[in-house]
Amino acid sequence: VQLQASGGGLVQAGDSLRLSCAASGLTFSRYSMGWFRQAPGKEREFVAAISGSGRSAIKYADSVKGRFTISRDNAKNTVSLQMNSLKLEDTAVYYCAGDRNLIVSSMATPSQYDYWGQGTQVTVSS
Repeated sequence: VQLQASGGGLVQAGDSLRLSCAASGLTFSRYSMGWFRQAPGKEREFVAAISGSGRSAIKYADSVKGRFTISRDNAKNTVSLQMNSLKLEDTAVYYCAGDRNLIVSSMATPSQYDYWGQGTQVTVSS
């Protein structure tokens, strides 16, 4: 299983950015997919997750609700994170992660994911 995150960059506060994660080596539709982030000196934290196997469950961290949207395209084996109204505190390395058929209550827990992408840097400046 390989996950390849892309789309990070340097933007100004209030701007938008779209991250993508391309997956290979797995039956993508069966996998729950999540986005996590880690800022310098901080622990990795949950951002958003979307379930697999047609369950269509979506979870967001409170800090990104209403600003970020997670989506998946099972035909293209990709999961995306649309980030709008970016804030300085959104600056972090963003990681995509995947695991098969997580229950909804587990989707926000990093340790529940077996597969991780390499991370993509998002920097929001004032």
